[in-house]
Amino acid sequence: MDRTEIKQQIVGAVTTVATPFDDEFEVDYSRMAETAEWWVDQGLVTSKAVIKVAAAMGEGPQLRDTEWPRLLETLVKAVDGKVPVVCGLHYKDTIRTIEDAKIAQDLGAVGLQISPPIFNDPNQDDMLRYYEAVSDAIDIGIIVYNTHWQYCGSILPETFEKMADFEKVVAIKWNPPPGIDYESIYGLSDTFNIIDNSDQPVRCHKLGGRGFINLTADIHPPFDLRIWELLESGQYDLAQAEWDSVYVPLRAFYLRTVGGSGGQGRVKKGLMDAIGRSFGKSRPPSLPMASEEMDELRDMLRGFGWPVAEPTS
Repeated sequence: MDRTEIKQQIVGAVTTVATPFDDEFEVDYSRMAETAEWWVDQGLVTSKAVIKVAAAMGEGPQLRDTEWPRLLETLVKAVDGKVPVVCGLHYKDTIRTIEDAKIAQDLGAVGLQISPPIFNDPNQDDMLRYYEAVSDAIDIGIIVYNTHWQYCGSILPETFEKMADFEKVVAIKWNPPPGIDYESIYGLSDTFNIIDNSDQPVRCHKLGGRGFINLTADIHPPFDLRIWELLESGQYDLAQAEWDSVYVPLRAFYLRTVGGSGGQGRVKKGLMDAIGRSFGKSRPPSLPMASEEMDELRDMLRGFGWPVAEPTS
């Protein structure tokens, strides 16, 4: 596929899904397949959503190199072409990233979310050489993940401008580095799909963006699909009001609970438990959410009017 064809698929509610583990912290592939079919049945399909597997919130960096390919393959087979699947690749050097990218391509990923090679201490020119080499090596799309909160993880707007000729770079997961204006990237919106990663989907769409990162599309798909529908129809005030009604309290909860233990997957796993589709616990040293936190989370979801499963002993 060329850049235009891939960009047409990387739009909407970009949905990072958790990795299901059993009681021994081994990947539960059958649970992933079963839940993936449910996601599609709930409307997470092409032109409305993207499913992203083995990303940071999906505990991708904690997966063995024998696990993430099988997890990706399981998801691709389960969705059966009904929704684009993107695979997260994390912080490796150029050689290993290309090796992983080719594996993901062969297993059916439409795109890759690729983080900067932070352990190489890259400068901006290193970033360009890195993404150009990966782009030249594959036939699927790249979402560049601008992880400015990581040491050497920040990519500047002028660096993105120089990526315009990298054919397989199709999207930017955008959260601006400190001191950089949020709107500075949108001059590139004709070249790249800008995917908001700062809880500003309305602002992003108004400026020409084509998608948004979320916490909830895999938990209660109708909500985020509704947000995308409102954005596409230009009903921005309503979209903002509905977004704020969920994300203001949910983000506040998230920020409070991450102090209890690290791991981006903890709250995601708690949300899955709350809807009765348990994906197990995060791998150690991360701790599961406490019972009082789960009670608060269930009450919050009930307040949204979302279906909640009763806790099991």
